[in-house]
Amino acid sequence: MKYRKLGRTNFDVSEIGDGLWGMSGWSGSDDKESLSSMQMAVDMGCNFYDTAWAYGEGKSDGLLGQIMQRNPGKRLYGASKIPPANDRWPALPEYKYDDVFSPAHVFKYTDLIRKQLRTDSIDVLQFHVWDDSWTHERDFGSTVEKLKKDGTIRFFGLSINRWEPENGIKAIRTGLVDVVQVIYNIFDQAPEDELFPLCQEMNVGVIARVPFDEGSLGGKLTLDTRFPAGDWRAGYFGPENLPPTIERVEKLKKVIPSGMSLAEMALRFILSHPAVSTTIPGMRKASHVRENIAASDTGTLDKALLAELKKHRWDRRPKSWSD
Repeated sequence: MKYRKLGRTNFDVSEIGDGLWGMSGWSGSDDKESLSSMQMAVDMGCNFYDTAWAYGEGKSDGLLGQIMQRNPGKRLYGASKIPPANDRWPALPEYKYDDVFSPAHVFKYTDLIRKQLRTDSIDVLQFHVWDDSWTHERDFGSTVEKLKKDGTIRFFGLSINRWEPENGIKAIRTGLVDVVQVIYNIFDQAPEDELFPLCQEMNVGVIARVPFDEGSLGGKLTLDTRFPAGDWRAGYFGPENLPPTIERVEKLKKVIPSGMSLAEMALRFILSHPAVSTTIPGMRKASHVRENIAASDTGTLDKALLAELKKHRWDRRPKSWSD
C-alpha cells in the first residue's frame, strides 16, 4: 500500500481507502463479513475509512468505531458526514442554509457521530451535501470555526453533489475547507477542469468517491441486472441509465490491457491524477479488499493508456434517479 498526504491535514492516508456506504445501505451486506473485511483492510495497510450518519442512521459510523477500538496501536483515520436536516438530496440553491445545516443541527450530529466512532475528535467531518450559494452565510463560517476551536473535529470537508464538481469552488476559496469529496472515475472526469487545479493550489485534500460508477466499472453488470427494492442501485441503474452505461462499459473493455481487469484499470486511472489523495471503493468482502488494495501496489497507468481513457469521459447532469 502506498500513502499520500490528505492536503493540508498532513495525514498520511492510504491511496486505497474504504467506503462504508455499501455496508449499511446496499443489499447483500452482512455485519460480520463487513467487520472481517474492514479488519483485513487494516492488516493490509488501509488506514482511511469514509462513513456518514446517513449510512444506516449511524450504523456505518458504529462499525468503524468498533474497528478503531479493536486496533488501538494503529492510526486509523475516520471521515464522516452530517446529513442535511431537510433530508433532501442533492442540495439545491432554493434551499435555505439554516434549513439544512443550522448550528444546532450540525453540533447535534457531530456529537452523535463522535459517540458512534468512540472518539473525542473526528478526523474529518464533512457536510454530506453542499450548494455554493451558501458560502457566505455567517453561520457556515462560525460553525466550522467553532467545531475546530472546540476540538470536536480536526478538519472540515465538503462532499460535493453528484456531477457538479464546480459546486464547491466558492467555499474552497474561503479557506474553511480542508478536504473535498467528489465523484471522479473514468466516466466522470469533470473534476479535472476546475476543481482539481484549485485543490492543488490551496493544498486541499481530495477524496475520490464512486470509483466504479456505483458498480458499472467493476464490469459485471448486464442489461438484465436488477437490484432488490430498497437497494439504492435499483433506481440508479434503472431503464434510463442502465442501457447507455452498459454500452459505454463494453466499449471501455476493448482498451483494457492484457492481464488487467476493468476494476484495476478504473482504480489506477484515479490514482494517476496527482490531485487525488485517496479513493474509497466499497470493500464489503475479502475479495474486494485484496483486489482493490493490489491496485495501489501496481502503480499509476502509462501515458498512452491514460490518453485513451480520456476519450471515455461522460459528462452528465443530475437527474431524479441519480441521488
